[in-house]
Amino acid sequence: MNPKITIYTDGAARGNPGPGGYGIVMLSGQHRKEISEGYRLTTNNRMELLAVIVALESLKFENSMVDIYTDSKYVADAVEKKWVFGWEKVRFKKKKNPDLWIRFLDVYRKHEVAFHWIRGHSNNKENERCDQLAVEASNKKILLVDTVYETLENDTD
Repeated sequence: MNPKITIYTDGAARGNPGPGGYGIVMLSGQHRKEISEGYRLTTNNRMELLAVIVALESLKFENSMVDIYTDSKYVADAVEKKWVFGWEKVRFKKKKNPDLWIRFLDVYRKHEVAFHWIRGHSNNKENERCDQLAVEASNKKILLVDTVYETLENDTD
């Protein structure tokens, strides 16, 4: 049996849209892993969701038991209230971030995942660390391109 994994995630954007980043803290037994990345133009919700995706994609074994702690109601409610499964049935028509939700569902279904919403900036040590990682990532000199988002933004001009 795979060990239980606890994951904390956070996303940030300076301006919305603007430069953004995500931060992840993964805990399992005595192991700890931190992951972060920044993007030159994105949104807070994209970074919140991408943090969860990257964390789940980073797991070494399928069927892992995972507890995800996020301060994003957007992500937690979409899954826990099962909205995302309804969105999937209508092919994400009129929903934002379909590229990320499709990617999320693919990796989500490979594990046993429970979401836990926590209030942001409420002195939760690991959530605060994720926030710090996300903000630092958004401030890096070299930022990745959120290609899908930037392409969609340019299509609406």
